[in-house]
Amino acid sequence: MMDERCPLDDVLDLLRVRGALMAHVRGNAPWGLRLPRASGATFHAVIAGACWVRIPGQRPRELLAGDVILLPTGAAHVLSSDPTGTAQAWDRAAKARALNARGELVLGGPGRSTHIACAAYTYDREVAHPLLSLLPAALFISGQETPEGSAAQATLRLLRHELAVRSSGRDTVIDRLIDVLFVHVIRAWIAGQHDNDMSWLSALRDPTIGRALSVLHARPEASWSLDALAREVNVSRATLMRRFTALVGEPPLSYLARWRMDLAARELRETTDAVSAIAHRVGYGSEFAFSRAFSRIRGRSPGRYRAEARRRAREAE
Repeated sequence: MMDERCPLDDVLDLLRVRGALMAHVRGNAPWGLRLPRASGATFHAVIAGACWVRIPGQRPRELLAGDVILLPTGAAHVLSSDPTGTAQAWDRAAKARALNARGELVLGGPGRSTHIACAAYTYDREVAHPLLSLLPAALFISGQETPEGSAAQATLRLLRHELAVRSSGRDTVIDRLIDVLFVHVIRAWIAGQHDNDMSWLSALRDPTIGRALSVLHARPEASWSLDALAREVNVSRATLMRRFTALVGEPPLSYLARWRMDLAARELRETTDAVSAIAHRVGYGSEFAFSRAFSRIRGRSPGRYRAEARRRAREAE
């Protein structure tokens, strides 16, 4: 039996999700903060008190202490002490004016106080995997409904502790805890879904197809056939093809080809290894076969893809 991998962990690793504390907000009612659409993901954890989040097209939602919200695609939104009312725009100048000596963003007036940890995430937009597009505009995790001993609540307790102290290494610890919370929130949200939507996310919850995904992620370079994969997960070839295609949206070997190209694209961007070596590591016996598959899925040859990635990296410096 081969070691199996968690496909969600693999995709999050490929996405290179990295978080950083954007602000530690202390809002004293009445207050409101309008945050524009972000290029990455946005996260808020209510440390103490309560607030409202307003997302265009949705009803305002109250967040209580222990609640968290993740906006995977950085949707514009408002955080405020009330479900209605004005909100000031978020920008660097406004943030600098409102910062106190402890580095906290202090807003509002004499009313009830709320503490919120606000974070921003960046991720690799070159990754073609559909995970982020399958997530809703906002993921809510209730502190009231999440078990006290859960990983998410334990990480939130550590975050509250680090925000309250000024010890050495504090900023690094906070950023790493924010990275961990991203994974915990997505895991908790997936575990709480009971709908019948057909997608990669629902496939993770299916015992057979979830395992099929795991073994493909464990050895993407292997010479997988439909028969071999069916034997590995103990179902018939026809059953595997039908259930995998229904849940994931494409047949097993098509999914494998796309996953291989995601892995190869990362290596083309991040290494100087020869295309032939990368081709071998993702399961292709020849550079020609790999280049043809890469061009079909990515729309350009590996060499051209690498050159364009390097040019964008230089321009971003």
